[in-house]
Amino acid sequence: MDSAVCAAIATRDYDTYALHFSYGQRTEARERQAAEAVAAATGVRQLLPLRLDLFRQIGGSALTDDSIPVPATAPNPAATGAEIPVTYVPFRNAHFLAAAVSWAEVLGAKHIFIGAVEQDSSGYPDCRPAYYDAFNKLISTGTRDADIEILTPLIHMKKHDIVRLGVELGAPFHLTWSCYQGQQQACGLCESCVLRQRAFAEAGVVDSIAYASR
Repeated sequence: MDSAVCAAIATRDYDTYALHFSYGQRTEARERQAAEAVAAATGVRQLLPLRLDLFRQIGGSALTDDSIPVPATAPNPAATGAEIPVTYVPFRNAHFLAAAVSWAEVLGAKHIFIGAVEQDSSGYPDCRPAYYDAFNKLISTGTRDADIEILTPLIHMKKHDIVRLGVELGAPFHLTWSCYQGQQQACGLCESCVLRQRAFAEAGVVDSIAYASR
């Protein structure tokens, strides 16, 4: 959902190239299907699918290790983000960003968009502003021309405000996939599903994807 809004922002202002990562996540095939549909709908020039096998081998996350169940979200909204959940994939976004920076150098791109959200999210440490400030310093130190910047346009926004912005920009929410475990139909119970449903409800917008449970 957040990536689709980022794609709408990026394609409005730039010639845009997109990355999709298959990293052994439970909904790998469904997420790629969504990424391809969103890229086509937003006018991305090229979608580059990449595969990272290390997360499945390392484990340690409910998204990549089948022995760790995906939990239903806490019934109390205030409890969301109180502690880092088992769906956190260790240091995942650093691997994503490293690949994006490498491709940006090849393309001559100057900006990398990522839909990280600190507020109203699951409390992942790689969704904090300080994380991206540090990564931008790394880029300026370790790239050829030191002129690439990571942009996080949604990072301080509430989820319902992201929904409203997406509607304003025409982001194709009906093509997106947020569920951590459903393949044909979103489960409606995992934290990602619950955060999404809550955001649409608070924004007063109908969420057009199907859920097994609401």
